[in-house]
Amino acid sequence: MYKVGFIGLGIMGRPMCKNLLKAGYAVTAFDPFAKEALDDVVSCGAARGESNADVASKSDVVITMVPNSPHVRAAVLGKGGVAEGAHEGLDVIDMSSIAPLESKAIAAECEKAGIHMMDAPVSGGEPKAIDGTLSIMCGGPKALFDKYFDLLKVMGASVVHCGDVNGAGNTVKLANQIIVNLGIAAVSEAFVLAAKAGADPEKVYQAIRGGLAGSAVLDAKAPMMYSRNFTPGGKISINHKDIKNVMNAAHTMNVPLPLTAQLYEIMQSLMLHGLADNDHSAIVRYFEELAMVKVEKQS
Repeated sequence: MYKVGFIGLGIMGRPMCKNLLKAGYAVTAFDPFAKEALDDVVSCGAARGESNADVASKSDVVITMVPNSPHVRAAVLGKGGVAEGAHEGLDVIDMSSIAPLESKAIAAECEKAGIHMMDAPVSGGEPKAIDGTLSIMCGGPKALFDKYFDLLKVMGASVVHCGDVNGAGNTVKLANQIIVNLGIAAVSEAFVLAAKAGADPEKVYQAIRGGLAGSAVLDAKAPMMYSRNFTPGGKISINHKDIKNVMNAAHTMNVPLPLTAQLYEIMQSLMLHGLADNDHSAIVRYFEELAMVKVEKQS
């Protein structure tokens, strides 16, 4: 088994790291911003890294799971970063969701330092991170994908090679985020309409989930809406970042995305209203305010 370094122990990274430990991998973990999470994974058997460079020096492959492009660049190429502790043959799997062009640029700089890199962003939120059934979208050399397929399968039910070019995985993740977040917005509008008409949202959900409107988004997010449970599995702030990356990529390629543009402004409003740390099912709160109604089960 490979010696694995794991950098980034947030909502997603912490359970992903613990699944690797459960599978028997030797893991050295580090996160300077999540002491409690680091203590937790150490208590589960991980070695405590002292820095990103220290993690790299003790690992065959380093997984990064951090919020956005600048954080990946800092963790891998910055002062005290992975590149400083790299040894011959070190590989990096970046499982963060970042801008595809920046993923490609970071991989190119890694290559100059003798580090091979693959982007492998994930979808599924905290519940699927916990049970190891994430969808993992990989970009980069097929040989690297094949080398670490079994390791990735510990964390994901679906592990797909999306292209030989670095950034291909993050491009697919952007497409995923359009569908997921517009899906949540559609569920929000529908349930606000039903609530305004006096229908019980829980019964609406039970009635429509078996038809064509049924989806993983509906199953995951409708119960959170009508139960008023906005504990984050995927924060508004993180999805706002992803949709911003979608729009930036679309503008670069001259692709009009009118629905996604409106969604970005909805998320911007939610951020300004102090809901950044809510789950993205809280998109419903934007539509509730417009209609002056609350989506809430009646019994």
